[in-house]
Amino acid sequence: MMQERPKGLKDYSPLFYPAIMLIIFFVIPFGTMIAVSFFQREVGGFYTVDFVTSNYERFLSLFFGKVLGFSLMLAVLVSIACVAIAFPFTYLLSRCSRQVQIVWLVAILSILSLSEVIIGFSWSTLFSRTAGITNILVSLGFMEKAQSLYPSFGAVLTAMIYQALPYTILVLYPSLVRFDTSFLEAAKTMGASPVRAFLNVLVPVQRNTIMATLIMVFVFALGSYLLPQILGRPQHWTLSVLITDQAIYQSNMPFAAAMAVFLVLMSLALVGLTLLIGRKEGAAS
Repeated sequence: MMQERPKGLKDYSPLFYPAIMLIIFFVIPFGTMIAVSFFQREVGGFYTVDFVTSNYERFLSLFFGKVLGFSLMLAVLVSIACVAIAFPFTYLLSRCSRQVQIVWLVAILSILSLSEVIIGFSWSTLFSRTAGITNILVSLGFMEKAQSLYPSFGAVLTAMIYQALPYTILVLYPSLVRFDTSFLEAAKTMGASPVRAFLNVLVPVQRNTIMATLIMVFVFALGSYLLPQILGRPQHWTLSVLITDQAIYQSNMPFAAAMAVFLVLMSLALVGLTLLIGRKEGAAS
């Protein structure tokens, strides 16, 4: 079939509704946030319409630079861990029977129904001293006495991986379930071991999907708010936690808006990078 170029305004009519929704729910709120980020904060939690750059200058201080660096590092670790766990699991799931796949997908979807609050307090119970998993280790003789495993960086990382893992599996599943296994069989007939065929054939073929999944999980983890608060110490708080702290508890909306603008721009830049990589690889092929 030949694709015809639009000839008039009527041909663009299917784009009107999504364009209006995009303007109402993204362009206008984001534009308002950008405008507020340049306002001047007054004593008492109020702010006046102005054009100052002090909010962005404060964000570039050493303290907030450390928070940003920690947020980026945590998001990178979560995204890498999720893809490393989900990719082989999803591949094995895609090779199972249809009934087994349905059962697993229903179970994964049921995890998505859990709110971040439920996940946070459930893991806080598992990591607690009185009813946590260390009591099991004590009964098995691996520990002398039970102890609390939170607040800690490990608790935050574990809970964030648990929260992002179902999304990772569901993003990888459509691509892996359509993968032609004859490529792996051909590699095995040429002497490659199953592990080598997996790494040298399947992973390169799914490179675009893996890259897109990494960036999706990275953006998802970058906006995490409740889990670092529930399971971590103040030094484990992400940028999203500080944005909420400045907006609600410090009553500093201009500074909170400046940090939020930076967070949104970083997320958009990563999405743009994904599209750019996909276009370059598509043109090369």
